[in-house]
Amino acid sequence: MNIKNLQLFIHLSDSLSFHQTAQAMHISPSALSRVIQRLEQELGQSLFRRDNRSVELTIAGKKLIPVATTIISNWLSLKIELNSDSSLLQGKLKIFCSVTASYSHLPSILTAFRHRYPQIEIQLLTGDSALAIDKVLNGEVDVAITAKPEHLSNKLTYIELDHIPMSVISPAISPPAIQQLLNDGPNWQALPFIVAESGPARSRANTWFKDKKITPPIYAQISGHEAIVSLVALGCGIGIAPDIVINNSPMSDKVQRFPAEFIAPLSLGLCCKQSRHQESVLKALLQLF
Repeated sequence: MNIKNLQLFIHLSDSLSFHQTAQAMHISPSALSRVIQRLEQELGQSLFRRDNRSVELTIAGKKLIPVATTIISNWLSLKIELNSDSSLLQGKLKIFCSVTASYSHLPSILTAFRHRYPQIEIQLLTGDSALAIDKVLNGEVDVAITAKPEHLSNKLTYIELDHIPMSVISPAISPPAIQQLLNDGPNWQALPFIVAESGPARSRANTWFKDKKITPPIYAQISGHEAIVSLVALGCGIGIAPDIVINNSPMSDKVQRFPAEFIAPLSLGLCCKQSRHQESVLKALLQLF
């Protein structure tokens, strides 16, 4: 039994997919299968029940998780302690967030973290915030800055950073077809809407539609939020977006809000796997909050 094999076991116990774990941990599925078989032989117990369609933890597998997590955490802590300069934590941290979060919330976090731990290598990935949770669960990144979903997996640790208001916006200068629907009170049922494709922002938009008792035409469903403001500014329709995206958009002066329309704010936070938050680098980051 070695540390690498235990790390593979922990990842597989989260993903329950030999393919996902093999891809994330840079090992072939057949080699991963052999590692699990060796662990099972050493323990004299099956750790997973698997067939062509599913993988499930056995009782023995569930009992091994806290033991393996403690061993890995203690081993990593010992390595740091025995380092020639143990005061300098070393390692790599992969962070995922939206483009907007990369300049609205991430800079202050990284400034504080780098001041304390200058030896940590930071790798930043940006993209659609709706993908953040899956990237954390699949082991593609260590931590993500993301809006809290309605149903947060019990496999995740979530630390709230901020509340983000949302707004309904229209073009500052609307084309005639849209302006006609805005005159004498907005005709929400007929106005074309531009919304997020998925994620908490889309859920908020759907709730607002339901409260209004409308099913408006959807002009576009956008991956991410930044392009929503641009399309609205260009006169393509009415949008629903987080205020932080609207405020930081280069097109912010070409849109206007409907101040009387209330949409529940988003909770923005830091998210990582519970099974990993005792790892030295992640623990150092989380201790900042």
